[in-house]
Amino acid sequence: MADGYDGAARLARLAMRLDGPRGALPALFAFTDPERTPDPVQLALALPPGAGLVLRTFGQPELEAIAGDLADIARAQGLIFLVAADPGLAARCGADGVHWPERMLAQAGLTRFALSTASAHSPGAIRRAGGRVDAVFVSPAFASSSPSAGRPLGLWRMAAAARRSPCPVYALGGVNAMNVRRLCGLGISGAAAIDGLKR
Repeated sequence: MADGYDGAARLARLAMRLDGPRGALPALFAFTDPERTPDPVQLALALPPGAGLVLRTFGQPELEAIAGDLADIARAQGLIFLVAADPGLAARCGADGVHWPERMLAQAGLTRFALSTASAHSPGAIRRAGGRVDAVFVSPAFASSSPSAGRPLGLWRMAAAARRSPCPVYALGGVNAMNVRRLCGLGISGAAAIDGLKR
């Protein structure tokens, strides 16, 4: 187990208990963040087989440079690897697909990858994303330390959105091993985390 992410395997096991449809998709996705996951390679090595990893570079060249290494690790460890907001980089490094931020939803579905996901921060965005991608990450599910996180959507709004969504709905934002249990029975397909992987 890579040092610093000893909560990843536990969170993956707990996410497997969520009851929403997900088909062959992972129950747990890990998202990188330039500030909160300074070593994405260490994170990738800590993830259990079958998990997903989303690289978010935010335009930082040093993170783009390791995309190929992450793709290699993902193949070796049986992970699903997505690159956020950059289909060109995803194609060059051999990623499994692209993750789209909500602001780029219009581009979702315009590129050909095995897998495409998106983030959504409101019921309307969830509806718009649902017909374009294979899964949607709804955030923030819980109070989050992310600087961009707004007020949590609330469990009942998330459950209602999951019931109406044509694709699997994942909870993102503030998700950890303590609160992921609260998502059981709501039709949520899986969990996605950043800080929650560390404990």
